[in-house]
Amino acid sequence: MKFELPVLPYATNALEPVISWQTIELHYGKHLQTYITNLNNLVSGTKFENADLETIVKESDGAIFNNAGQTLNHNIYFLSFSPAGGGAPKGKLAEAIDKKWDSFENFKKEFVAAGIAVFGSGWVWLAKDSAGNLEITKEPNAGNPVTKGLTPLLGFDVWEHAYYLDYQNRRADHLAELWKIIDWSAVESRY
Repeated sequence: MKFELPVLPYATNALEPVISWQTIELHYGKHLQTYITNLNNLVSGTKFENADLETIVKESDGAIFNNAGQTLNHNIYFLSFSPAGGGAPKGKLAEAIDKKWDSFENFKKEFVAAGIAVFGSGWVWLAKDSAGNLEITKEPNAGNPVTKGLTPLLGFDVWEHAYYLDYQNRRADHLAELWKIIDWSAVESRY
């Protein structure tokens, strides 16, 4: 299976001022493309050559895992945004968030706090188990909740390349602003 850069459902400048076109060009156009290119090269001739991305993340390690994890993570990340995004989830996802955290605002506070607490580089995720129960997970480096048997619904990238051009070293500001561009219909479709 050959992996390709996903087509963004928005222009590279459409998420401004939350994420600048320069960051999209670098993060999506360069970083994600490099992970995909590396992954395609690494899996060629291996047992993962025809595997789907989640299988590779669940079953690999080393360089293959790192590039597969970052490809999966960034695909979810970039396809969770919309220039018309923001607000709050609806329906069953909203109910599950309220059940777990009592309110969407409480969930956002805990999610941002978890993202701030990731040491070094990594990801903060909203994930669900097979029964639909939600949890927030912190994953280092290329980590993804699929390795724990969970389904990732929403991931915020806390690697510096995700925010340094726009927020310098202010990770908390970056995390707080991302809520303005979340495409909840895309996130809800994973629930």
